[in-house]
Amino acid sequence: MAFKVAVVGATGNVGREMLGILAERGFPASEVVALASNRSRGTEISFGDKVLKCKVLDQHDWSDTDICLMSAGGDISKEWSQRIGAQGCVVIDNSSAWRMHADVPLIVPEVNADAIEGFRKLNIIANPNCSTAQLVVALKPLHDRARIKRVVVATYQSVSGAGKEGMDELFTQTRAVFVSDALENKKFPKRIAFNLIPQIDVFMEDGYTKEEWKMVVETKKILDPKIKLTATCVRVPVFISHSEAVNVEFEEPITPEEAKEILREAPGCLLIDRHEPGGYITPHEAAGEDATYISRVREDATVENGLSFWCVSDNLRKGAALNAVQIAEVLVNRGLIEAKGRKAA
Repeated sequence: MAFKVAVVGATGNVGREMLGILAERGFPASEVVALASNRSRGTEISFGDKVLKCKVLDQHDWSDTDICLMSAGGDISKEWSQRIGAQGCVVIDNSSAWRMHADVPLIVPEVNADAIEGFRKLNIIANPNCSTAQLVVALKPLHDRARIKRVVVATYQSVSGAGKEGMDELFTQTRAVFVSDALENKKFPKRIAFNLIPQIDVFMEDGYTKEEWKMVVETKKILDPKIKLTATCVRVPVFISHSEAVNVEFEEPITPEEAKEILREAPGCLLIDRHEPGGYITPHEAAGEDATYISRVREDATVENGLSFWCVSDNLRKGAALNAVQIAEVLVNRGLIEAKGRKAA
């Protein structure tokens, strides 16, 4: 059975990745449509060995489309997702618009695929925040073994998480440093070249940023509402891949050796952990890869039943596009949707 798939926001970083991953993984699509705003009409985008011409979102007929991969921002998703879902097309949304909605499953397939069953209420499934996605992939197998009480995480998030404008700003500022040009801050509140910015998204009343809040509430919804989590999210001058320094306190004893053995076998995880120079993963090496990489697993002796580890993943792939395509694959593989073309036949 082949499905008609539309990618909304196809000209953006994540939209392009979605198209690439659909082709790479051989998703059973009868047709793939690239959609964006009117200003991108006719833009040519690669899809495997084909080239698609971008069409306009508000002129698309959703009555014969089966799956919509939505990556056009929260405002567009709020305006369109329910309307698309009402026409029988399942929306897999990459924005934060629907993540905490009671009737919308928030899914990371390696972690909580069974929760996808609730999508039928609105025909919308939410993709988690990029920093949350890789974190819960790493935490899930450890939680199953020893029950997590508390997580403290510091993120080192690449500029691609802020879109093409973020990547352009890092490139432009880095070049300006070398040629002694003036630096402009457009996308970020402070200079990003050769610098770190301890703010991602807006500040909330309690002093945390919205990015940090997302990690807390999304981890609870996906993994376990009892888990306590605190986060400090930092933007770093890296183009692709988010990194996280993670400290975990468990209810039950677990050794670093046990944790490594579990992570070696865990779906979506790849352990690279040698106690030697370079025996760990870096964001540069993770770019373009699908795995959530784990390194530097060790005991935290400051708490009872504590472990620390390093976690890296390509935020455009597992943090966004790959996870969305994997959700679509769950729908297909579990027989949860039927192609409209087949129904008509």
